[in-house]
Amino acid sequence: LARALESLAEEGVTQLFKPQIGSQWIVGVVGMLQLDVLKSRLVAEYGLDADLEMAPYDAARWLSGTDAELEKFAAANRGGMAADRDGAPVFLAKSAWEMGYVAEKFPNVKFLKTRERHEVHAES
Repeated sequence: LARALESLAEEGVTQLFKPQIGSQWIVGVVGMLQLDVLKSRLVAEYGLDADLEMAPYDAARWLSGTDAELEKFAAANRGGMAADRDGAPVFLAKSAWEMGYVAEKFPNVKFLKTRERHEVHAES
């Protein structure tokens, strides 16, 4: 199942998050239709009939800031901290109110809706 989810995440079908607390991966989707597509593809392409449970999160935000600010934020919000499949820090908010609250408490941390992946090219 883990390899199938990783493969689908690489295609952009879903996002995968590994919470700081707990051992289960969290699959992020934009809407219920995307979840239905995921379940259908797991059956059709991998022969896996997976039961998925709803997580209590409303939004995922990638974090940007200084190492010190990110460490301070993570220490204060351990229950909502996760890493994406590349290890980048992500905050999982349970509501829009919570998102606004933590953004107000930590003004030096940026909460990004998407994470850009940049290739690094060496200059000759």
